[in-house]
Amino acid sequence: MSHRAWQLFEAFGIELEYMIVDGERLSVFPITDRVLHEVAGSFESEIELGEISWSNELALHVIELKTTDPADKLAGLEQLFQDHVGRINQLLAAHHARLMPTAMHPWMDPDAEMRLWPHEYNAVYEAFNRIFDCRGHGWANLQSVHINLPFDTDEQFGQLHAAIRLILPLLPALAASSPVLGGRVTGLCDNRLDVYRHNAASVPMISGAVVPEAVFTQADYDRKIFQPMFRDIAPLDPDGTLQHEWLNARGAIARFSRQSIEIRVLDIQECPRADLAICRAIVAVLRGLVAQRWTSTAQQQKMPTERLADLFLRAVRDADQAMFDDRDYLSHFGLADREACSAREIWQQLRGQFDELNSLGGGHPQIASDWSPIDLILDQGPLARRIVADLGGDLSPTSLHRTYERLCDCLRDGRAFEASHA
Repeated sequence: MSHRAWQLFEAFGIELEYMIVDGERLSVFPITDRVLHEVAGSFESEIELGEISWSNELALHVIELKTTDPADKLAGLEQLFQDHVGRINQLLAAHHARLMPTAMHPWMDPDAEMRLWPHEYNAVYEAFNRIFDCRGHGWANLQSVHINLPFDTDEQFGQLHAAIRLILPLLPALAASSPVLGGRVTGLCDNRLDVYRHNAASVPMISGAVVPEAVFTQADYDRKIFQPMFRDIAPLDPDGTLQHEWLNARGAIARFSRQSIEIRVLDIQECPRADLAICRAIVAVLRGLVAQRWTSTAQQQKMPTERLADLFLRAVRDADQAMFDDRDYLSHFGLADREACSAREIWQQLRGQFDELNSLGGGHPQIASDWSPIDLILDQGPLARRIVADLGGDLSPTSLHRTYERLCDCLRDGRAFEASHA
């Protein structure tokens, strides 16, 4: 987020990460630096191309698209991102390569195939690699969507952080897209989040419980999260290369330098249209929480991290079918009369309120008519379930290639993925 004083829900920063793969074999193809060089004429880590910018990530086969400046509305961003997907695919065609969606490559061997970005900011990536060994899936094979939401005052931070903590356990139910790891269906819907939460295990304060601690002021955040994290990494990072707020790897991180909170738990979908629909759904529910539609901010702030983390792990495993039997939790979404609900049932209950919720909580009303990607998820399951259904139990290289080629085509065409074996 840029540094003007945005109020709650007045602006949105969106980031989408994609894999570059060989156009025929669909194996990872680490040429992001070449793509950026072709456009910029030098090895830049970020290129501004109007409303959308392209940038590198730690892994050389991953390219990120993001809003150059905060957008005042989410509606319309899906077409901007889709246009840039097309531009990148055009450039990649000359290299016999293409973009692949979903949060994890299904058969990548990170030990053999991981290559770090070798140019600007390489010192940071090398520090991560030296301390954590970035050859694992938890560093080398992760593609996500980030939503950046602004706050102005400490009070607004406390309201927004409370709301985001509550919604995090529900997000894999919509966004899980990583059921295949190392060529097999693991039984988890969201393998990306499972490996992500372990990727800095040698310094547990970096990720915490993924669901952030119950801290609602900048001073408390610094005292309870930043300072312990910097203290714990210091023996491994004597030069202080990594001792910045971006070291924080919780599922939502406070970026006080930008006055924003970044939500990081979303697997990327088959096309920007699906990603932006999920973003709009999340913002709608956050508006309702911040506006105290169902419970007060004070009640929201009392929800213990341990209970939220337990629900979150259920959703990492079972996504939409995860059972939530915490009555206090359900009350925050207008379900105080229910003893237990699946994550899917919670989203179904919220779905009918999206347009109304999008007029709450400050900022510009965000009325959007295209909820069809959400309706598909609620009908057929998140992308992870549709991928497993499409594979139909056949995990041969040919079958995996066929399914993920279809996913690449969906990204190219900007259309939804539906299982052929459903």
